[in-house]
Amino acid sequence: MEGERNLEATIEQLLNVEKQMRLAGDVAGTKKAATDILQLCFEAKAWSTLNDQIVLLSKRRGQLKQAVTAMVQQAMQYIDETPDIETRIQLIKTLNNVSAGKIYVEIERARLIKKLAKIKEEQGLIAEAADLMQEVAVETFGAMAKTEKIAFILEQVRLCLDRQDYVRAQILSRKISPRVFDADPTKEKKKPKEGDNIVEEAPADIPSLMELKRFYYELMIRYYSHHKDYLEICRCYKSIYDIPSVKESSAHWIPVLRKICWYLVLSPHDPMQSSLLNSILEDKNLSEIPNFRLLLKQLVTMEVIQWTALWNDYKDEFENEKNLLGGSLVEKAAEDLKQRIIEHNILVVSKYYARITLKRLAELLCLNLQEAEKHLSEMVVSKALVAKIDRPMGIVSFQTSKDSNEILNSWALNLEKLLDLVEKSCHQIHKETMVRKAALEV
Repeated sequence: MEGERNLEATIEQLLNVEKQMRLAGDVAGTKKAATDILQLCFEAKAWSTLNDQIVLLSKRRGQLKQAVTAMVQQAMQYIDETPDIETRIQLIKTLNNVSAGKIYVEIERARLIKKLAKIKEEQGLIAEAADLMQEVAVETFGAMAKTEKIAFILEQVRLCLDRQDYVRAQILSRKISPRVFDADPTKEKKKPKEGDNIVEEAPADIPSLMELKRFYYELMIRYYSHHKDYLEICRCYKSIYDIPSVKESSAHWIPVLRKICWYLVLSPHDPMQSSLLNSILEDKNLSEIPNFRLLLKQLVTMEVIQWTALWNDYKDEFENEKNLLGGSLVEKAAEDLKQRIIEHNILVVSKYYARITLKRLAELLCLNLQEAEKHLSEMVVSKALVAKIDRPMGIVSFQTSKDSNEILNSWALNLEKLLDLVEKSCHQIHKETMVRKAALEV
């Protein structure tokens, strides 16, 4: 009791000092008096009094911005020293309420909310943690370090993915431009001009830009895996593969390169997939995993692939993927792999045949008639292929239908070729006649 009275008396004295300094406009004196009061409460472990004094000091008439900033920063150092989780939450909430709406402590408020969200997540309240984090728009904070901004947004994205809010996760992820990770860290920072905001240094616990790059693409892989967008997953792994720290060791880049190969094979055929496929085939590192080089080589070769033989060769590799870095492939990946091989085979057949019977097509695809017709129809609907099926005759035609302009152009071209042949023939006849006449005259 006596200790409490002494504390109250000392605080009362310091409050009077703080008032005098504040009214006199003494910034340094006001800051010192305010932080001394908080220090006394902390040393006495009077957590309830500490909260009360923070609120009281911040609400005093004409309180200086510098004093409020100093108090919030001072009290933030006490958060990890609190005796229990309830006291910690109460202190964070007090500081959060004090800093709410004050632009000069917006960075401190963002850090406080991040701490509170972490506590909520540890308690299993992921939805509450995600809602807390979404309140803060750090991209508007001019004084916050770039890496801290990125780390904060990535935490927002992660919590949204954890609560399976994929729409909001995509919206938040678009706040980060992938080009920000390509910045050269060796370049010297420009000195701020007079009047510009001074950017604070990132805290020690914030990862480096390259670590954040990997974390960003790992989160995007989680997002695209939900939508089974194989090509985007592949591009994310390609970005991870290009990180210098990954390329340093084969133990790091081999699992990533395997994932790139798998998702390339799983991706539907289009110009982007074809371009990426050819660029990966030119990578010298692919020689370290010859099985996957052979797999990609089969895709660029215009030959029919036997699904059963392919699956027997790669089944063990497919099942072993779950034990490697990055985890197993998405659900139904095996079914989609078979679908891609069938699509490849149909494209190969369309290159070699103008017309083919449906029965022969089914034999080449190792499918029955109904399945062959189904896969062919799906490709036509998705506009990956142009084909027509004459079902009564059982004939598939891969010839593209021409419009009137194309037909007229082809006729004009044929007529030009015909006239050219006639002219050459006349020339040859005239030449032969002249040779004959010359021989008779002699």
